[in-house]
Amino acid sequence: MIHPLLRQPSYRIIDQSSLGTMFQAEQSFATDDTLCASTQERGAVLRAWVHTDTIVLGIQDARLPHLKEGIRYLHERGFRPVVRNSGGLAVVLDDDVLNLSLILPEKDGIQIDSGYEAMTSLIQHMFQDVTNDIVPGEVVGSYCPGSFDLSIDSKKFAGISQRRVRGGVAVQIYLSVRQSGSARAEIIRNFYDLAIQGDETKFTYPTIVPETMASLEDLLGIPLTVQDVLTRAYRVLSTVSSLQTATLTADEQTMFSSQLERMWKRNEPLRDIEQQLAEE
Repeated sequence: MIHPLLRQPSYRIIDQSSLGTMFQAEQSFATDDTLCASTQERGAVLRAWVHTDTIVLGIQDARLPHLKEGIRYLHERGFRPVVRNSGGLAVVLDDDVLNLSLILPEKDGIQIDSGYEAMTSLIQHMFQDVTNDIVPGEVVGSYCPGSFDLSIDSKKFAGISQRRVRGGVAVQIYLSVRQSGSARAEIIRNFYDLAIQGDETKFTYPTIVPETMASLEDLLGIPLTVQDVLTRAYRVLSTVSSLQTATLTADEQTMFSSQLERMWKRNEPLRDIEQQLAEE
């Protein structure tokens, strides 16, 4: 049975999955904060987003003792780092990773686990025609491990986070659709090796085993694209709600500008490091 939280009167569909390199992760996180603040008035949203060759860092990652060396490595591999405003640790985003945000109003209060369970239910129903083996639970050895990792045969293909702002909750998931999940994990493992260098840290960072991660295409044994997976999401939600294609309203655009400025300020220390690297 589909999770009750998914049964919203309607969803605004905001598809930002094909905007390309000009659409950056700071804009995504500012967008979700904006939609959280307006969802009480305007209703639930499903937002789809893709970012090219981006490493999203958590707050704890920004405190690594040798962060500069880690950032140098990411630049050498062609990745752009961004510090996010939601919980969790480093993850890899690229053209074959689909991110979905469920933006839901907290009219009656939404328990944290309920948000995770709703997203899990959505993903399970999206693929119920090909597998019943998608399970939540921490996958030790993966990057950004959490109790609501999604895996098949103990191999993680997705991670879920949440962000709560002004009466709304954004439940965010990344889905590794194609290409090698273990190759993505190797990038994060190398980043941590260089950014920690064996130093003692107050925070415990994951010991990454690349073989614990895979893509949906590999796990399911069927060809998949980002658009295929997005179509599956629409199909599930359309069985319980009406869907309407949308963009940000004028009021939301104004709020977005303010939220984006906050994200730019959050990432100032990272840009300082990048400037140092550029001058070397």
